[in-house]
Amino acid sequence: MTDETPAPADSALATRGVALDLLFNVLAKRVPFDDAWEGSRGLRALAPRDRAFTRLLVATTLRRLGQIDDAIQSMLTKQGQQLKAVVQDILRLGAAQLLFLGTPAHAAVDTAVELAVARRQHPYKGLINAILRRLDRERDAILAAQDAGRLNTPDWLWLSWRKTYGTALTRAIVETHLAEAPLDITVKGDAGAWAGRLEAVPLPTGSLRRTAGGQVTELSGFDEGGWWVQDAAAAIPARLFGNLTGRTAIDLCAAPGGKTAQLAAAGAQVTAVDRSDRRLARLTENMARLDLAGQVATIVADATEWRPAAPVDAVLLDAPCSATGTIRRHPDVARLKTEEDVEKLARIQSRLLYRAVDMLKPGGTLVYCTCSLQPEEGENQITNLLYRRPEMVIEPVTPDEVGGLTDLLTGDGFVRCTPGHLAEQGGMDGFFAARLRRTG
Repeated sequence: MTDETPAPADSALATRGVALDLLFNVLAKRVPFDDAWEGSRGLRALAPRDRAFTRLLVATTLRRLGQIDDAIQSMLTKQGQQLKAVVQDILRLGAAQLLFLGTPAHAAVDTAVELAVARRQHPYKGLINAILRRLDRERDAILAAQDAGRLNTPDWLWLSWRKTYGTALTRAIVETHLAEAPLDITVKGDAGAWAGRLEAVPLPTGSLRRTAGGQVTELSGFDEGGWWVQDAAAAIPARLFGNLTGRTAIDLCAAPGGKTAQLAAAGAQVTAVDRSDRRLARLTENMARLDLAGQVATIVADATEWRPAAPVDAVLLDAPCSATGTIRRHPDVARLKTEEDVEKLARIQSRLLYRAVDMLKPGGTLVYCTCSLQPEEGENQITNLLYRRPEMVIEPVTPDEVGGLTDLLTGDGFVRCTPGHLAEQGGMDGFFAARLRRTG
């Protein structure tokens, strides 16, 4: 089936059915959205336009889940009334269409009722119909009365960010999460020339930015390997090494390879280490497309145990983390990660940091980074490392290395990006990065 082929009469119902299954897998089975998407058999039967709508529908439902649940609860006649999980999810999908996607009421309501019948929830047809029609009628009043940013942010994240960043910056963070992230691009060559070809806007940090949408693979220069997709914040850490011509570098936890590509493009001979052979295979494909394969060796290994044959000049550790800085791109993170996850991941990050130090030559440079807004996974890790490994010293990042954006730098010379930065240009992911040097 192609985009031009008329969809079957039940394509709308089939699309909502796939969306319902995806939402269940994320919220009930706690499967990351991207993994649930890749594993969905139902998607294969949908036309491309229906797959695109399915992704938009589920992502919007996850992004606005707090508002949606608040609106649904306000429609129930019994305070605190609990609904069956499948009925709740059908209502959530219907509400997302009515409140945020502009789907005509007849389409959103009728398919929700049909979906209830298809999933053997006949007794709830009337309730679903009544709630969704009322949501449609009262849409403007409902949205005007809601505190969108706060409702869509789990309590533990809100309290953590408010303690760390203050109320004003926390507000900026959660408001940025309400919108889909733009498309950021890192180029190998002249960013100015590529900006014209890609109809993109240059950012102060060196990345190019386009409005999200369309097929990335169809953009100018993709097939010739001139660039790769990488959030502006994620592109900063690898740039902190500067020119690496003739130097050796290790990229730990490397897949899918955006930072590996940056290191290789900067002239390094790179060893990319990741514990997932599947993810490393994708990295290898990316390096081939970018014509950087000759500078990159890959190793499948657990970075907490692996050792290089000889110390190297540079180590980049983009450690596994809670990813709370990427919620605008991955709204499921807010629903899947917990405080306990942060504690567990912080212990892994500490082990990786100590191993990374041992991989460096005297005088070598270590850049540690995480796409997390939690200080336990950023600043606190460096404080602990400096206490235990006195041979490591901070090399402060300077304003010119981040495009003059001094508000991205902390007093200690670390990079601390939040989604509230560059808000007028569409924001950026939350990221932490620190640069350290190993003394003799």
